[in-house]
Amino acid sequence: MKLAVVGGGSTYTPELIDGFARLRDTLPVEELVLVDPAADRLDLVGGLARRIFAKQGHPGRIVTTSDIDAGVADADAVLLQLRVGGQAARNQDETWPLECGCIGQETTGAGGLAKALRTVPVVLDIAERVRRTNPDAWIIDFTNPVGIVTRALLQAGHKAVGLCNVAIGFQRKFAALLDVTPGEVHLDHVGLNHLTWELGVRLGGPGGENVLPKLLAEHGDTIADDLHMPRAIVDRLGVVPSYYLRYFYAHDAVVRELGTKPSRAAEVAAMEKELLALYGDPALDEKPALLAKRGGAFYSEAAVDLASSLLGSGGSPVQVVNTSNKGTLPFLPDDAVIEVQARVDDTGATPLAVPELDPLYAGLISHVTAYEDLALEAALRGGRDRVFKALLAHPLIGQFEYAEALTDKLIAHNREHLAWA
Repeated sequence: MKLAVVGGGSTYTPELIDGFARLRDTLPVEELVLVDPAADRLDLVGGLARRIFAKQGHPGRIVTTSDIDAGVADADAVLLQLRVGGQAARNQDETWPLECGCIGQETTGAGGLAKALRTVPVVLDIAERVRRTNPDAWIIDFTNPVGIVTRALLQAGHKAVGLCNVAIGFQRKFAALLDVTPGEVHLDHVGLNHLTWELGVRLGGPGGENVLPKLLAEHGDTIADDLHMPRAIVDRLGVVPSYYLRYFYAHDAVVRELGTKPSRAAEVAAMEKELLALYGDPALDEKPALLAKRGGAFYSEAAVDLASSLLGSGGSPVQVVNTSNKGTLPFLPDDAVIEVQARVDDTGATPLAVPELDPLYAGLISHVTAYEDLALEAALRGGRDRVFKALLAHPLIGQFEYAEALTDKLIAHNREHLAWA
């Protein structure tokens, strides 16, 4: 089995390597190719990856290359975890929207649109290269904004499934609070990527006992603190929203907060510098503790589980993924990409049935899906007017004066990545 990781020079990658090494019985990788244009980073990450495999006795071969075509050739699955423009572009995404009083964030709002515009054309080019060498290969997208990127891939006819670590993070957190194994926890996870709610937490499977009321009663303070939301709001909702809902439920407060501290991108850039120095130590043969602060917790386990199911080598039968709606949420188009529990096997992902959603959730999902339609159109076809319409449609913007100003700023800060600009 051959797997390729595009964006393999990411500081995330040792987390993924550790998962491949520990879970080799689930996903027997014979060759793992790390693909990245940044040769200096790739050498450091590749060296550590080989030492991790060696320490844990993994027999697989790790190859590094900057040649995408060679890297993905004959791969059974290709994982995408790239960041067009690097942390510098992310830092811009998180700062210039604040100048207009809007959220500065890399996956939602104006910053999220900028990332989509930079990313979609690059991902589609990579996917075409994959299709030329192996049309049966699966593409697993971890590249944000996952919902828009996955929809672009599916719309172009690629065998693709999107993946996010929010759900597995909740699963592990709830399992620890309940003192059960993660495999016993099933989430009624519904929404779009980075716009989801846990409507239930069930023990033993999809039809198991819903222990969410117990979790909120006994551990509500802990859960609310993790979400950076008031306990009273979580109790009032009676569900657990993802962390990203704070950008919608407390927009103005978060804008004020973001204006008082360095961007997350600046923090991550400093952390990455330290991580790369650690990766260069020939004595290091395991992922360092600092990596846990980088983000992406449990990413490796989610990725291994998904890849093993898609490649027919095991894996959990039910997983939270990003895939086509296909009538699951009847108020959305069939080709919208939603993030829900799905049955996953070598034929792909089939969403499980979802109960009728309260308008409180369905309304916001519909609104953001409409924005994603326009965002994808702008990413595929370009043009200032399409960017403006996508920004105007976003529920975190929605005013023409903001949309006009943000359009100008987005184009000015991203011109080098936008062929049409």
